[in-house]
Amino acid sequence: MPLPGISRRTVLAAAGAGTALAAAGLATAPAALAATPPTLPNGTSADKVLVVGMDGLRHDRIDAANAPVLKSLMAKGTYGRSLLYADPMAATSSGPGWSTISTGVWPDKHGVKDNTFTGKNYAKYPGFLARLNQVRPGLSLFAAVDWPELDTHGTVTPGADAKLVYDNDYVVNDALITDLTEQVLRDQNPDVLFVYFGETDEIGHNHGAASQKYLDAIAVQDGQLGRLLGAIEARPTRAAERWTIIVTTDHGHTDAGGHGGSSVEERRTFVLAQGPGIAAGARPVDTRLVDVAPTVFRQLGIVPDPSWGLDGKPIQDRSTDPFDALYGSLGGRVDETGIPAGVLGFTHTPPSGWSVVDNAMGTGGVAEWRGWSFATDEFWSRSQRDQWRELNVRARGVFAVADSDEWADKSSSGAYDTTLVTPAYAVAGAARVTLGFTTLYRQEGSQTAQVLASFNGGTPTLVKSYTSDVISQPQSLSVAVPAGASNVSFRFRYTGSNNWYWTIDGVTVTTS
Repeated sequence: MPLPGISRRTVLAAAGAGTALAAAGLATAPAALAATPPTLPNGTSADKVLVVGMDGLRHDRIDAANAPVLKSLMAKGTYGRSLLYADPMAATSSGPGWSTISTGVWPDKHGVKDNTFTGKNYAKYPGFLARLNQVRPGLSLFAAVDWPELDTHGTVTPGADAKLVYDNDYVVNDALITDLTEQVLRDQNPDVLFVYFGETDEIGHNHGAASQKYLDAIAVQDGQLGRLLGAIEARPTRAAERWTIIVTTDHGHTDAGGHGGSSVEERRTFVLAQGPGIAAGARPVDTRLVDVAPTVFRQLGIVPDPSWGLDGKPIQDRSTDPFDALYGSLGGRVDETGIPAGVLGFTHTPPSGWSVVDNAMGTGGVAEWRGWSFATDEFWSRSQRDQWRELNVRARGVFAVADSDEWADKSSSGAYDTTLVTPAYAVAGAARVTLGFTTLYRQEGSQTAQVLASFNGGTPTLVKSYTSDVISQPQSLSVAVPAGASNVSFRFRYTGSNNWYWTIDGVTVTTS
């Protein structure tokens, strides 16, 4: 039975037999815990989705594990890896992680910053099962979890027609959840299922992500996932059904074990999906953890209402951001010492049609950040932890960054003054032109950040000046088109003196 309000650590400390089993990495539930599955209403959709959440599964350890099911899904589906936020947006903990997965929005919206769930805003941003129950009540919805907080706080289970909720004895209850969900899949007709496994996280805490026991736990969960997929394939109505399988995780782990902090290992997440319309073997650079819920909606033919405020997008929707086209040409570190030599993640070469003006830029400094650069989250955020670089969550793939703080870590002379220039966009006959982009901006001292517009190559005029922090938010700047103007280009000019930084991503230009 669920034990509401009891923390994971407390439950394990109190459950002596369960703790011993968890430490041993065993996966067989005692016969005394056998039960019959709940009865679901009959499903109504030929499009069906199984979401499997594996707590604390660090994706870079899957390759070393005996995990043929996960590896087959990677080969046959789309596998997008990304990094989480860190404090002060939220800790790399299960509460924020599963809230992000379930709601499709980042912690600054769903409000969960740690495992107390204080500030949760599920009324405005419900989980995808709750949302499905609202917009398509005829669907048959099922949830199974053995971290009871996902039920007691309303993170995952609201909206489910039937649910299994167990305490935190993962080695026992993961197996029990597998047994019962297998029966549901084989003998009933669910439409959407969320199934949670917790043993990878528990072994990560007790033995570390670098341990053989962690690899063994991955192998056990891989086998449990395989049983669920086998039950789907054995369904008598399988030939008439279109199944999508999604596997994801809420956070990573340090090698020694543990999470909640800002290291890259703790921030590692992934979304793995196989199903209709999802490319086989794809490794997108623009996937984020918020993409799980929108992928569920897409596979069911549901178009999210803009009022839902989703931050994610379906995993099969590729970015058209020109910065992402630079991914294959990114290089490794030059002056940065905190970035491992094998991590490729920056270039000074802009996309076709773009330019960087550094005529007023000083000399010297850290080479990677001399003027506007184009970088990945992993590369840039590794340059210095815990200075809010981890909060660049709404950027995807490759983004533009001007970072006077990191540039100043090596001897330099002169000012930090750099301008990123867009291509020229046609505006003939339009009354207004709107510039859209996503930005993370951190203000300090005399630092400046300006957006300027130049019509027909004329003198740039100021559109917006940033004077305070903007923590990874979309921007929309509308400008009147002068009479006779046929094109416009925009400029992002940043100046600083060992101050902070400015990032730009997802630039769009539209006319009206």
